Amino acid sequence: MQDEPFRYRINQMTDTGINVNLALSEDVELEAVSQQQMMLEAIDRAITDKEVKEQIKPILEAILRSQPQTLVKSYSQTMIQITMPKKRYEKMGSPRVGERLMIEIKKP
Repeated sequence: MQDEPFRYRINQMTDTGINVNLALSEDVELEAVSQQQMMLEAIDRAITDKEVKEQIKPILEAILRSQPQTLVKSYSQTMIQITMPKKRYEKMGSPRVGERLMIEIKKP
C-alpha cells in the first residue's frame, strides 16, 4: 500500500490563547447520485437474465420516475480533533475554517 497524505478540511477552530483546537473532516468531493439510479443499478446487478432485465427495466423506470427524486451524497468520513500550541499553529500559516490541510498518518 502506497503512503500518501490525506486532505482534511477545517470545520471548526477554537483559539484559547495558549492552544488552538482544530476539528477536521476528510476532504472528499462526492458526485451526487439519485436514489433512483442506485436502485436501478442494484436491480441490474441482481437480475442476470438479459431478457428479464429488458422486460422489467422500462416498468421500474416508469415507477421510479413518478417518485420524488432524492440525491444521495454519503461517505463515512474520518474526523480528527487536534490541539496544538498556538506558536505551532502560527508557524503553519494560521489556517482558517474552510481551508484544507494535508496530514500524513502512517504506522512507523
